[in-house]
Amino acid sequence: MGGFAAIGECMIELSGANGDQWRMGFAGDTLNTTWYVRALTKTEYPVDYVTAFGDDPFSMKQRAFLNENGIQTANSPIIAGARPGLYAISLTGAERSFTYWRNDAAARQLADDTEALAQSLAGREIVYFSGITMGILSPKNRENVLNAVKNAREQGSLIVFDANYRPRLWENADTAQQVLSDAFRVTDIALPTFPDENALFGDATPDHTADRIAGFGVGEIVVKDGTEPALVVADGRRTNVPATIAKAVDTTGAGDSFNGGYIASRLAGFDPVKAAASAHRVAARVVEFHGALAPMSEARAAFG
Repeated sequence: MGGFAAIGECMIELSGANGDQWRMGFAGDTLNTTWYVRALTKTEYPVDYVTAFGDDPFSMKQRAFLNENGIQTANSPIIAGARPGLYAISLTGAERSFTYWRNDAAARQLADDTEALAQSLAGREIVYFSGITMGILSPKNRENVLNAVKNAREQGSLIVFDANYRPRLWENADTAQQVLSDAFRVTDIALPTFPDENALFGDATPDHTADRIAGFGVGEIVVKDGTEPALVVADGRRTNVPATIAKAVDTTGAGDSFNGGYIASRLAGFDPVKAAASAHRVAARVVEFHGALAPMSEARAAFG
């Protein structure tokens, strides 16, 4: 099968508020990354989003949207009676805050069928997931995802993980620390964000974040830090890669697009430092658009 598969939640996104006028789209952290991997890889390269869908009209629109944009959905189940989660973006300048409605989201059941999940990940070149993926799931389904990822890794897949800590998704900080640490233990490439790691683990600097994650056996680490340089730890070296200056109008999806740019760059044969520089350029272009998903053509123009 080959190609790229991401695990997570596709949500309805309400963005671009103008008074009471809102634009509806689809987004979600791992979906955003998948969008940019799709934009930055060859058309024939397989890209799949592994989730669970409801059977309502909005879920049908989700599936059609992904298919129209060259993103397949592998063996993602359709759950009778389930619905998508929803969130709205509020902006203060270019900085954003979110309001969520997701308690009954179909994606919470994405790992109920362990056989379907295993089939969705089988033979992949890269499997990508995040702490948000883990946070929305029940304890049992968190275990199911970790087992599926571990098995994919043992079969030769490269595992990429972004802890993407969001406190509201977790029962408590101790649970989040344990689950995210377990995820790092099955990871080949880690793409954490320093403020998230500082908030959960108390890391004082990006170097401390990299040291802790390296302790789990992760060989390639990129610590993102907003408009500050990204710390790349790979091949026995540490390199700070400056961010690209942007005229930001909406920072939604900045880190997700960086991840997509980084993964696509590594697939294209870039070394980690060059991949981080390319990822910065992609993210800088993305934040110049409203919403999490900038046009694929704009991401491609910034890539390389």
